[in-house]
Amino acid sequence: MGNSRFTKIASVCAVLAAYATPAFAECSADAFSMRGEFGTVRFDATVADDQSERAQGLMFVEQMDPLAGMLFVFERPQRVSFWMRNTLIPLDMIFIGADGIVDHIHSMAVPLDETPIFGGTEIQYVFEINGGMAERLGLQVGDEVQHPSVLGDVAWSCSEN
Repeated sequence: MGNSRFTKIASVCAVLAAYATPAFAECSADAFSMRGEFGTVRFDATVADDQSERAQGLMFVEQMDPLAGMLFVFERPQRVSFWMRNTLIPLDMIFIGADGIVDHIHSMAVPLDETPIFGGTEIQYVFEINGGMAERLGLQVGDEVQHPSVLGDVAWSCSEN
């Protein structure tokens, strides 16, 4: 095993040990869970599910707790692009389809940059977390998400705790 791989695994284990909550915790509006090859992680979540909340997003936020984020919920799958106008901290953007599967991860979006960040054409949810956290945790395309807003025929429903 290469030293860099060992270092990455040790880093992920340290983050999960410090911040992870039980995988069997009940679904709630203020929690967003992900699972994949890395295991399971639960984030504290703020939900933006109307046009006004989505437009505000994380603008002017100066810091977030390590396992906190914002979940953007759209009424239907659609083409989405985000930007970092008035966003003061670097973010990882996790783009998710209606099926609750991660389709794309954009790492380390640059604060205050107004360049559009394209997420995909069939995206219904976007979860923004602290920049670099997706890599530290080992999050990947294909991971599954769980939240009460992720409804329908999804990979990991709230009824499956």
